[in-house]
Amino acid sequence: MSLRNSRSLAVAFVTFATFTDITAYSVAVPVLPDLSARFGASPTVIGLLFASFGVTLVTVSMPMGAISDRIGRKPPIIGGLLALAAASVLFAYADSLPWLFAARLVQGASDAVTWVVGFALIADLYRPEERGRVMGLVMSGTNLAFMGGPTIGGWLYETGGIRLPFLFVAALALVGAAAFVWLDVPDTQSVRETVPVKTVMRVPAVAACFAAVIISSATVSMLEPVLPLYLTATLGIGPARIGYLFGLGAVASTVLNPVYGGMVNRVGSRQMMMIGLVLVAGLLPLLSLAKSYLSAIGYYVVCAAAISLIITPSLAYMAEATSSAGARSFGVGYGLYNMAWGLGLLGGPALSGFLFERMGFGWLMLIWAPPLLSVAWLLRRVQSPLPPIEEHA
Repeated sequence: MSLRNSRSLAVAFVTFATFTDITAYSVAVPVLPDLSARFGASPTVIGLLFASFGVTLVTVSMPMGAISDRIGRKPPIIGGLLALAAASVLFAYADSLPWLFAARLVQGASDAVTWVVGFALIADLYRPEERGRVMGLVMSGTNLAFMGGPTIGGWLYETGGIRLPFLFVAALALVGAAAFVWLDVPDTQSVRETVPVKTVMRVPAVAACFAAVIISSATVSMLEPVLPLYLTATLGIGPARIGYLFGLGAVASTVLNPVYGGMVNRVGSRQMMMIGLVLVAGLLPLLSLAKSYLSAIGYYVVCAAAISLIITPSLAYMAEATSSAGARSFGVGYGLYNMAWGLGLLGGPALSGFLFERMGFGWLMLIWAPPLLSVAWLLRRVQSPLPPIEEHA
């Protein structure tokens, strides 16, 4: 096997692509508010600018997954990275709010392509017993971007002005696109038959995984706006220390993702997801009991570790569940996965802000637990899907 068609190299390039995508997303955190404010945007408009990312993420994920099942993985992922480079250049040189919104919408679409097609490619190349380990490694690399992206964005902004962070991301995206142009992606078209979305979605295991991804994404994004508000009000913790708290949670996830991925084949992805859902349901109320900064860190880091116990196995479980539809339409499966993640991102912050304002943090954490337990029960009701015969070949 030559280097150009190495599976390990393909995984490295997918990891680089997702790392670049998350870096693009996270460098915007410290930069976009200031940039949009220069154009006279109100806080509401700035919020809509951030939210517009999720609109194209949700709408593009499913069609792109089906397209990649038909035409192969290589052209879409190259196109997605080129779109990310274009969106980043557009951010750098935007001179009005409409151009910023256009760039953000293109960025969301490129995110959908990168994640859906990247994980479908990994599912194509690896056997069921290997996928959990490999996907855990990809997620660890991606978490590094979550940790470092805002810092990189802020530093580049201070060093070279408003354009430098976005031009840096554009350069990374172009390097990623060139890497996939060079890579000889194995043609799996002969064993990949496109299955209609409705057929895949009717599989109980796929529907259960879809629900688990929505509640996981919603839980992650639910905590982002309300936990800082609660800690500031009760413990007087400022933005810097809140940033450290979230950063330590990301470190825990980065370390544990490959560990959880390696456990998938021994424990089972469905069983691990159920354990994670029950643990998160029990841990969330503890966040409201934090009496000091250190205890808040402890509760949050353990909670972040439990959330990763859902997310990492769910990536492998979606491939198993999609296979049980009768064909290896992994593009459709991960299109559904990404759509579920986007729905959680859209609904989690909105619902948590509404409930936090009306009932407080403690009650919000308590009433968030039953939906998590309900999804765990749903997963328990479905059988672990058995891959079709060609998966064992």
